[in-house]
Amino acid sequence: MSPAPSPTPVPEVVCVGESMGLVTALGAPLAETESAALGLAGAEGNVAVGLVAAGRTAAWASRLGDDPIGIRISTELQRRGVELWVETDADAPTGVMFKDPGTESSSVYYYRRGSAASRMAAGFLDASRLAGVRVVHTTGITPALSESCRAMVDRLYVDARAAGALVSFDVNDRRALWTMEDAAATLTRFADAADIAFVGRDEAERIWGTATPTEIRAHLPHCGLLIVKDGDIGATAFPGDDEPVFVPAPRVEVVEPVGAGDAFAAGFLAATLDGAALADRLAAGHAAAARVLTTHGDLPPLG
Repeated sequence: MSPAPSPTPVPEVVCVGESMGLVTALGAPLAETESAALGLAGAEGNVAVGLVAAGRTAAWASRLGDDPIGIRISTELQRRGVELWVETDADAPTGVMFKDPGTESSSVYYYRRGSAASRMAAGFLDASRLAGVRVVHTTGITPALSESCRAMVDRLYVDARAAGALVSFDVNDRRALWTMEDAAATLTRFADAADIAFVGRDEAERIWGTATPTEIRAHLPHCGLLIVKDGDIGATAFPGDDEPVFVPAPRVEVVEPVGAGDAFAAGFLAATLDGAALADRLAAGHAAAARVLTTHGDLPPLG
């Protein structure tokens, strides 16, 4: 009798959210350029790639359209070692975004309404599917995509914990996707209920009016481990009722800031899986972000 095949190893982290085709203007703004680069973008996919680059195993869970952009996204993520937990939708397209890059900030334009990913719904990943996973990561972008996606994230928290996984949530507010009132309430609810939450000090001030890391912690008192990122200044971790830990950011020559927050989350989570001390986890997040800050893409080059 032949031996039974070995079971497929369960990824340590599952990142749930939308990835899109990314069209980036080259040499001139979108309104003027005659050339552009085609790649991919999406916070959760970026985090999965960063985790694999750091030596961990990660899956990206989402839905894609049955189209060339969806194929390009899945091919590139697999090429980078990310496991795909993907459904294909024959009736809805893969989302696309266009970008005018800049050193201080980039202008982005979304074409994602009615996308395949926006059709994710409650129960998209149940507890049995997540068995053995250590961390489930998503962001504030996902509940902003649709009502069904918001219900999916609510259920995801329940199912992840039933499977024994930690819930990681990056606030990652996207102003173009919803109203300030809706964002403020929903992002508070998800961040405060997470085991690990990431938020930028500037976006927290914009959404909640909280100007300092201490004020943000007071706004999110129930989050198990809150990470407040403050750009080139540094990041502060608030672990439960213990004293906060601050680690300054390294100085780097910024080419483009897009994707740095996702890289920080990936570096931090990878070091968390390694069992590193909290200060070392923050330092790992900074180091991963620095690598992305020196490139034009959301993802670092291979090799």
